Amino acid sequence: MDRHDLPGVTLSDAAKAHKKDLEHQAEYNCKAMTYWVDEERESAFCLIEAPNKKAVKNLHNRAHGLIPHDIIEVNSNLVKSFLGRIHDSELGEDTALEVAADSALRALMVIETSNYIDRIEDNQFDLFFQKFHNSTNKTIGKYNGKVVLLKSSSYLVSFKTVTNAVSCALKIRSKLKYITPNFDDTYRNLKIGISVGEPVTNKAGLFEDAINLATNLCEVVEGEIVVSSEAKALYEAQNHNAFLDRKVIRVLKPREEKFLTHLMHYVDRHWNDPEFNVSNFSTQMGYSKSQLNRKLKALTGSSPNNFIRELRLKRALKMLYNQKGNISEVAFATGFNSPAYFSKCFQDYFGVLPSSYMQQHVS
Repeated sequence: MDRHDLPGVTLSDAAKAHKKDLEHQAEYNCKAMTYWVDEERESAFCLIEAPNKKAVKNLHNRAHGLIPHDIIEVNSNLVKSFLGRIHDSELGEDTALEVAADSALRALMVIETSNYIDRIEDNQFDLFFQKFHNSTNKTIGKYNGKVVLLKSSSYLVSFKTVTNAVSCALKIRSKLKYITPNFDDTYRNLKIGISVGEPVTNKAGLFEDAINLATNLCEVVEGEIVVSSEAKALYEAQNHNAFLDRKVIRVLKPREEKFLTHLMHYVDRHWNDPEFNVSNFSTQMGYSKSQLNRKLKALTGSSPNNFIRELRLKRALKMLYNQKGNISEVAFATGFNSPAYFSKCFQDYFGVLPSSYMQQHVS
């Protein structure tokens, strides 16, 4: 899949270029499958079955001279999950109007509920997830969302509009307490992050930037439903400047988003280094200790020390759940200096020793 940045591009321009691609595709052993145009953002995206990136460039150069700015390898099924189609034939008879109404921009929503530690002795846990998944899937369908990825306690969902994504998130939140009326509130943990993005950027993965942002909004930022600044702007544009309910939805400011991106870019490279501490954390981030403490608390609700420890523990929990090693191996792999200290921190945070967790919950 490729991306073209085309100032002043129109649907007519893109349709003509695509037609030229179809005329010359056989010369380069390619198949121009379909395309998306966003006149407002002055961009176009082509899905092409090709032997390599060079063939895509040569085809475009021969057909119309519009060389793509970025090309990534994609899975066609994944493209369809995000964008809804992978062939021109799926557009219907009035192809031009269908394309015009369907740019490649998508609102992406990450949903996480509970976590790997929440297990109940009887069948309530299984009952909870059965009810939650049934309710959530119905709600996603109601708002025309497409489930891209589903795990035991998380979703990645694609929407054509931010309005549908926000409405879906609010409905999922409101329905949660009704599907679990007799459950302890601690088993109703719900986090939702919503971002906006295009399929091809300068990253290697499809919608990689938008997925990373939505995931960080969900997993890192304090708040039940958190949306990006661009998602907020699009929501207001789609709803005649109607405002989001700030009592329920947290909207990140652009400077907060920039800090979050910088934060996780650094943390993801160093989180499991035993030498990773508050001193080098603040220095490498370019802040004093007090500045980092203030900014991190405002964003996540945690101090730098707690943020580092909790992130390590949550990732250790996933490793144990997925059987990525024994307790000692996981302890060292997640930046703890000793299994004993790891076990103490694990019990303090999750309320159970890792050995007990492994015995009870990991088959």
